[in-house]
Amino acid sequence: MRSLVVAESENGRVADATLRVINAVMQRGLPVDVFLPDGTLATTVERIAGVERVLVMTDATSEDVVPETLAAQLHAMHGPYSLIAASHRTLGRSTLPRAAALVGGAFIPDVIAMEGEGAFVRSLYAGSVIANVNTASAVTFATFRASSFTPAADNGGNAQRVKLEPAAGFSRTKLVERQASARTGRELPDARIVVAGGRGLASKDNMDRLGGLAEKIGAALGASRAAVDAGYAPNTAQVGQTGKMVAPDVYLAFGISGAIQHLAGMKDSKTIVAINKDPDAPIFSVADIGLVGDLFEVVGEIEAHVGATQV
Repeated sequence: MRSLVVAESENGRVADATLRVINAVMQRGLPVDVFLPDGTLATTVERIAGVERVLVMTDATSEDVVPETLAAQLHAMHGPYSLIAASHRTLGRSTLPRAAALVGGAFIPDVIAMEGEGAFVRSLYAGSVIANVNTASAVTFATFRASSFTPAADNGGNAQRVKLEPAAGFSRTKLVERQASARTGRELPDARIVVAGGRGLASKDNMDRLGGLAEKIGAALGASRAAVDAGYAPNTAQVGQTGKMVAPDVYLAFGISGAIQHLAGMKDSKTIVAINKDPDAPIFSVADIGLVGDLFEVVGEIEAHVGATQV
């Protein structure tokens, strides 16, 4: 049997989340194929280390990439695979449950680890419960939390390209247009450093100031849901269960109390630094470094030194 990863593109390249899912499924020790709904990135995917075959839909366009059509395609080609995986993002969450229903296979969402053939570990209730899930299904469909895995190398591979005849499209759903949110600085999922602000910043001007600091040190700007709801930051900056999942090398949290929904989105960060005036703030329970104090004084100190030491 084999493993199949449904690939996604992002800003004209293979999504970092896809590279992480590929690395995750390679832990099974079975051959790994990648399914490309849109073949424009086939040459790039062929170079990913560990990929044996790249499956491309013939004459498919971005307008064909709707969950119902992709689910039908996965149903048509599922035979050689015991695991079909995607990242736990919109495309995977929309497509894989539909495909599992068509095939009659198991669907397991938000996988954070694997412990053997048919044995998965997933998160529940914003990370407060870790469940061990076992399935004996002939084929399992699973979405993986990308931040829990390191990315596969995007070079060194020499995969074979295989062209597929597209399955019949689902005519009742049509992609009308794509609207991309305006980019502000570095992209959160790929950032090595994330500077995040919460309601403690008290205003959009202060969040903008934090964004300027993030730009100077080569970091991405994040925000808690409370800060987004207050209008301090756009939805695209939200980190948490209902926002983006991140796992940077360093996560700097300014004025974030640490609600469980926020912790679920950043607790996999390698080093967490929290600055909050409340010594009992929940964020300190996951922080590697905690500072009880005025966040504006800390921001000022960092701003004073950032010119001398670039990260």
